[in-house]
Amino acid sequence: MSIEHDIKTSQGEFRVISTLLGDTMSQFAKLFQNEMDLAKAEVGDKLQKRGGALGLIAGGAVLVVPAIVMALFALSAALIAAGWSQPVSYLTSAFIAAVIAALFFAVGINRLDVRNLAPRETIGQLEKDKDTMKGMVR
Repeated sequence: MSIEHDIKTSQGEFRVISTLLGDTMSQFAKLFQNEMDLAKAEVGDKLQKRGGALGLIAGGAVLVVPAIVMALFALSAALIAAGWSQPVSYLTSAFIAAVIAALFFAVGINRLDVRNLAPRETIGQLEKDKDTMKGMVR
């Protein structure tokens, strides 16, 4: 009777352990799915911010063009009045405009850097979840 009792007890313990392990894996799958949903939401939010940045860049480019043109004409007129030749004063104004345009492009491209789109918070949480699962399996 002792051997039969031990066998039944072992089978019962095995069922309990397998049930616990199954529940743990089920909970981990749910947790992983929640983390994936969070990652999707985080990436969507970051993409929306990037779209806003593009809109600001385009709006700024449209609104700044007339102001820059007028400022460059005024600079050219001032240089001509100071005794510079027309071609040199216009080239100087064009160079200044090119530098300003390069600055705008550099700032816009910097804001669109793909590395800023990574869902860092979610990745960090997934690393913690992975470590927790490793600890639970041991």
